[in-house]
Amino acid sequence: MTTTDSPGPGASDAGGSAVLPQTLVGLGVLLTGLALGFGAIGISSVAGYGGVGPNFLPWLVSVSLTVCGAWIIWEACSGGFRALETPSGAPQANWTGLVWVSAGLLMNAALITSIGFIFSCTLCYVLAVQGLRRAALAPGQPAGGLRTWVTDVIAGLLISAPVFWMFTQFLAINLPGLTSTGWL
Repeated sequence: MTTTDSPGPGASDAGGSAVLPQTLVGLGVLLTGLALGFGAIGISSVAGYGGVGPNFLPWLVSVSLTVCGAWIIWEACSGGFRALETPSGAPQANWTGLVWVSAGLLMNAALITSIGFIFSCTLCYVLAVQGLRRAALAPGQPAGGLRTWVTDVIAGLLISAPVFWMFTQFLAINLPGLTSTGWL
C-alpha cells in the first residue's frame, strides 16, 4: 500500500470548498453527542441486574459521538479528509427511489395498527425494494412486471411473518396483529 502526501478529491483545495461541509458534518455529530449526554443526565444511574445502570448505554453513545465529532472537526480543519476515493454511484440523488422508500416507511407507520404487523411490513418491504430497484436502473428502463411485484410480496411475507411469530409467540412481545389469535 502506498501513501501520498497529495490531498484526495475531498480534501481542501485553494478555496477550501470541501473543508466547510466536512466541518459542518463534524459539528453535527459533536452536537448530537452533547445533546445525548444532556439527555442522559436525567437517567437514573442505579445499577441493575448486570451491574451497570440504565444510563450506561446512553453515556457510551454520547461519549463516542462526541469524540467522533471532535475528531471529524480536527480532520477537516487540519486539511480535510485525505486520500478519499472518488465517490461511486450516480452524480446526483435519485428522488424517485427516495419517494418509494419514504412511502414504504410512512405507509408502514400509518397502517401497522389497522392491517397488522405482517401486512404493513410486507408493504414497506415491497415499496422500499421497488425504490431501490428503480434507483439502480438507468432512466427509462422498466423496473419489472407483475412477476417482480409478486416475488417482492412473497419475499416480504416470508421475512415479516416469522419475525412477527418469533416476537409474539416465543418472546411474548405484543405486536399489532390483524386478528386476536396472535398468528396473523
